Amino acid sequence: MQARMTNPAALLPDAVKGVNLLYKAAHSAGLAKSTLDLVHLRASQINGCSACVDAGARGMRKAGETDERLFAVAAWRETDYFTEAERAALDLAEHATRLADKGEAVPDQVWEAAAKHFGEAELASLVLWIATTNFFNRINAVTRQPAGQNWD
Repeated sequence: MQARMTNPAALLPDAVKGVNLLYKAAHSAGLAKSTLDLVHLRASQINGCSACVDAGARGMRKAGETDERLFAVAAWRETDYFTEAERAALDLAEHATRLADKGEAVPDQVWEAAAKHFGEAELASLVLWIATTNFFNRINAVTRQPAGQNWD
């Protein structure tokens, strides 16, 4: 696949500043990076963002994530590889990514399951990171950013 254009975040310097601030804020609440990585990967799979799926999985593997867990993220409900807290985060990520698929975007039971495992600051981090991931996914999918690019 060939990109339709240079990534918009790279073309507009102020966008990079904003993206970096969102990243920093989402990672500042003490939520485990592995949990943020899991929701990033799952939302990116749902959105079909090859660049984020590729970069996310590579980064997770480099950080020591197991192949079993990486391969099972798309089918997390059918495996026992994830903790209850990670399952709650993945469920929240799926609902927050598929807002229009159901009558109620994020049902109370999904929110309450996440709130059972995460404090308010961690929930804020989780919600912000899911939204930021969806932001990245939409930019990359619309402009067809290919997998395997070095974004450094």
